[in-house]
Amino acid sequence: MTETMMNYCLAKKGAVKGYPFGPDTAVIKVADKMFALLFEGNGEDSRINLKCDPMIAENLREQHEAVKPGYHMNKKHWNTVMLDDSLPNEDIYAMIDHSYNLVVQKLPKRVQETLSE
Repeated sequence: MTETMMNYCLAKKGAVKGYPFGPDTAVIKVADKMFALLFEGNGEDSRINLKCDPMIAENLREQHEAVKPGYHMNKKHWNTVMLDDSLPNEDIYAMIDHSYNLVVQKLPKRVQETLSE
C-alpha cells in the first residue's frame, strides 16, 4: 500500500520525493514544502503523515482509529494515517489531496500559477 500512496503523491503536479531523514522516510514536497511523509515500514508499521486543517484533523481522528495526531510533527496541523487497509484508498487519496492543496494555497501566486497550468 505504501507504493500505491507514493505513486499517488508523486502524480501531483510539481511533487518531488527526497529522503532527508534517512532511507525509511520518504518526504514528498511541492515547491520545496512538505505535504506528505511516508514511513516505509513492514506492513502494519507503514504510515503516512499529511497536513490537515485543524478542525478536519480532529474530526478524522474521532471517526477513524487509523488516523492519529502527526507522528513527530505539529499535532494540530498534521495527521498520521496508518496504512493498514482499515481505510479505503479513496479516503486516503482525499486526505492526500487536502494536504497538497493546503500547501499549494500558501505558496506565492506566481508559483501557484505554474502548478495549475
